Amino acid sequence: MNNVVLYEPEIPQNTGNIMRTCVASNTTLHLIEPLGFSLDEKEIKRSGANYIKDCNYIIYKNWEDFWEKNKDKGSFYFLTRYGHHTMYDVDVKDINKNYYFILGKESTGIPKELLLEHLDECIRLPMSDKVRALNVSNVAAIMVYEALRQQGFVGLEFEEPENFKGKHYLEK
Repeated sequence: MNNVVLYEPEIPQNTGNIMRTCVASNTTLHLIEPLGFSLDEKEIKRSGANYIKDCNYIIYKNWEDFWEKNKDKGSFYFLTRYGHHTMYDVDVKDINKNYYFILGKESTGIPKELLLEHLDECIRLPMSDKVRALNVSNVAAIMVYEALRQQGFVGLEFEEPENFKGKHYLEK
């Protein structure tokens, strides 16, 4: 099972986008407080569209609370521009295993001390030297879908579902 962990997220629109990605990909979202917003704010609802009600998310009071409850439940990857590995270096194929993709707050990322404790699990997305970092919601989507690709997109639709416009919409 894939999990996105947001360490002290600050921007409601980013979290709303990530919630939508989590619903689309059957991914669990873990939110580590403090949050820079309320989950009731209209910005989070707008960016998450009507899908937030379907998002499986858990809120933790701080990093220690999250770590204590999850440290023995799977593999952890810390997304940071300082990582020495890429998402293509990690093997996340086992659909029976939990993978946690941890993303830091928008202004400062994941604390350096925390990254140093998990240096071998720090992942960097390849990018040019003209950009410091990608938007956190883009990073979450890229990492989740790389994991899903490795896992064969188990449980996801490959065609437009009939409860929307259906797979033959273009031919109509």
